[in-house]
Amino acid sequence: MSSSSKNKTFTVPDGILLGIEGGGTHTSVLLADVQGQLIARHTLGPGNFRLLKPQALKALLKACRSLASRPLAIGMGMAGIREQEDISKVRQVAQSIWPSSRLWVDHDLHSALKLAQHRFPEFPAHLMVVAGTGSCCYGRSLSGEVVKCGGWGQHLGDRGSAYEVASRAVREVIATYDRNGRWPALGDKLLQASAHNEPNDWIEWFQEADKSQIAALAMTVLSAWRSRDPLATQVIHQALDELVQDTHACANRLKVRAPMVALAGSMFTKNPSFEGRFSRRLKSLLPGVRIQSLGGDSAMGTICAAMELLGKEPVSLVNTPQARLPDKLIQFRMRPRSTALAATERRLEASMNLDRMGLSRAFDLFQEEESAVMRAIASQKTAILKCIRRVTASFKSGGRLIYVGAGTSGRLGVLDASECPPTFGVSPNQVLGVIAGGRRALWQAIEGAEDDELAGWRAMTFHKIRPNDTVMGIAASGKTPFVLGALAHAAAAAAFQVMLCFNPALKWPRDHRPALVINPSTGAEILTGSTRLKAGTATKLILNMVTTLAMVGLGKVKSNLMIDVQATNEKLRDRAARMVATLSDVSVTEAHRALTKSAWNIQVACRRISRDRGSENSD
Repeated sequence: MSSSSKNKTFTVPDGILLGIEGGGTHTSVLLADVQGQLIARHTLGPGNFRLLKPQALKALLKACRSLASRPLAIGMGMAGIREQEDISKVRQVAQSIWPSSRLWVDHDLHSALKLAQHRFPEFPAHLMVVAGTGSCCYGRSLSGEVVKCGGWGQHLGDRGSAYEVASRAVREVIATYDRNGRWPALGDKLLQASAHNEPNDWIEWFQEADKSQIAALAMTVLSAWRSRDPLATQVIHQALDELVQDTHACANRLKVRAPMVALAGSMFTKNPSFEGRFSRRLKSLLPGVRIQSLGGDSAMGTICAAMELLGKEPVSLVNTPQARLPDKLIQFRMRPRSTALAATERRLEASMNLDRMGLSRAFDLFQEEESAVMRAIASQKTAILKCIRRVTASFKSGGRLIYVGAGTSGRLGVLDASECPPTFGVSPNQVLGVIAGGRRALWQAIEGAEDDELAGWRAMTFHKIRPNDTVMGIAASGKTPFVLGALAHAAAAAAFQVMLCFNPALKWPRDHRPALVINPSTGAEILTGSTRLKAGTATKLILNMVTTLAMVGLGKVKSNLMIDVQATNEKLRDRAARMVATLSDVSVTEAHRALTKSAWNIQVACRRISRDRGSENSD
């Protein structure tokens, strides 16, 4: 039996089972016969789906193919998988590599739990508690009910993990040093283990080190705990409390008093004292619970998953209750279709020789094409005015404007939303920008993010869309799934839905369309398909009009002055003083004095001047 991926000369028979367990630090690859007898085990690089780019995922699975080119069935559990869309992405790559193999894909907790269910089938429910570099508690009853606590990553919720233990220990060491000026013994051990000279070195290291490097310090903390170090004891006991509480919560949510609890991960497998204390504390809360360590072979759960496929057609074993599309998303699904290729995807005749065009001519071409944008926008005047009136009504009723887009469209929405608080003095929650792929998508393309319809729906769920909100989807093609999912949620929540797109060939079914469609025909782009050009210009101009004129309707503008601008720097304070001087007919010096007394609120300063002037006149 081989022990690493370096030994790739092992002769593998046809009809074998392949198990793949991807984790944050390594990927276990198991080969077994059809009875589940292990043939070989290999180790490859990190396999956390959330941290792998698409190309890296494909490379990892191709490396697995070099170990087993024609497996009969494949069980694959990967850390970082959370939703059905994640599973679908992994399945798509795996099926391109093993097109004839039966395939089961889910997160690594589910695959590990399959091993516990296989070993202990007599229990009505099973819980899987993993505490390694990361951590999570996952439970499943025989009826298929699923619960999960933790597993949100090191920044949000790897409670009781090696990473959390290590980072918390470092924070406690620094806090102790700050409060009493004495460097604790645990600090010496952690500095030595991390190969640093003094605590200031940690500042930069914590910014650059990966999760596993920091998590490695947990072994030092555990060693200090066994030596009765007080800070280490505090940290370890808190980690144990959190793991026990999460496990207890899972059992309560499954409504079982005596489940089977399987343990996996280095915090348990490499530290018997940690596992023993966890077991004792959990048994005090759940009398009758059965606790069993899976040892180092939790990856065998992927083989169990592959074996389950042998007696069935390759049905979707990944369709857990969490993975199903919400009924309302199906009910309100937006389903546009194009009768022709979108104009923004066509080639512009005038720019066919752009690569050979003189710079002066290229400049003129940009001017000519961009000038057509204003005519395209003017053709949509009625729809744009209706949108502005609806957004104004939303604002007046306490509602919000939420832009939703992907790529350039999403970034333009976020940009316009971010300008509203400083320009008009409104709450950051009044105009929101939501972009497919989240914050990182603002500066980096997130592959596949725009194709995720369910993610758009979920984004609106967490923004708690209300009937007095307006949700404006922005998509050049009008068919971006992330945007359509968000608009479907808006429809389900009875909020007003707007689609801003640039595809005259788009057709909408009568019962599955947004309440309002703004669809200027900006035509083909100078650079084919680059909607950051004319479509982007039109988007920016329309969003400018919508928020500016809605804010005018909200009373945020006097004459043509933005009277609620936030004077946060010298330039804006000078502008505020000039506005107050103009509106109140006083000198700039007097305006500056009034603003200083009014916390730089322009309207308050104007009222103060008017009040003072009235007092003088009455005298």
